[in-house]
Amino acid sequence: MAVFVALGAFLMTLAGGWTAQRVTDRRHLVLGLAGGLMLGVVGMDLLPEALAAAGTEVHGVPAALLLFVAGFLLAHGVERLLAARRAAHGADEHERTPEVGLTAAAAMVAHSAMDGVAIGAAFQIGEGMGVAVALAVIAHDFADGFNTFTLTTVYGNARRRALAMLFADAAAPVVGAASTLLVTIPQPVLGGYLGLFGGALLYLAAAEILPEAHHKHTAGPTLLCTIGGAAFIWLVVGIAE
Repeated sequence: MAVFVALGAFLMTLAGGWTAQRVTDRRHLVLGLAGGLMLGVVGMDLLPEALAAAGTEVHGVPAALLLFVAGFLLAHGVERLLAARRAAHGADEHERTPEVGLTAAAAMVAHSAMDGVAIGAAFQIGEGMGVAVALAVIAHDFADGFNTFTLTTVYGNARRRALAMLFADAAAPVVGAASTLLVTIPQPVLGGYLGLFGGALLYLAAAEILPEAHHKHTAGPTLLCTIGGAAFIWLVVGIAE
């Protein structure tokens, strides 16, 4: 049942990626929407789940928040390292690095796999719990597919690579749900992962996606798309609760 339900997440992820492809003539609006979706996912979905799952504290600070900061700094460090490497070979330091896009998309795939794990674990508790978690995952997987395709292409990767990462992201929940038939991930480990991933995602939204969205474009429509993206995640989280 968990694997069957995860197929809904597969289709919703593809729908999100397809939408991102179809509006390339309004790239700044797409990026503004993606930034809002990413901000909403981090603040209203990932962090609350991370804090609930990883309840331990380290020197007075929740472990999930420490890993959140670590994820932010890790994403920043990786991007600066790749930019410096390109500059050393004569390229513009501020030029988009395809490796960052692929790494970010791979992180989205890993997150989607964890969504599948969450579906499988919930069905182990009970069918009602499983259906509730599955609906929440399916609802926000549209944003995951949208962001996966956008993150891959905005850093200069070819369309075929973006499609490959999109299909990997779509299949990941099914694989994750199937894995729960064999293993169970401890809650503290899952919470730590969500915190780390949330920090990295916030960095990409705030330092890369949103500045690019407002570059050489009027702020009003793009800002409305960003607010709309965050509001959409709020709506999804509220319905899921």
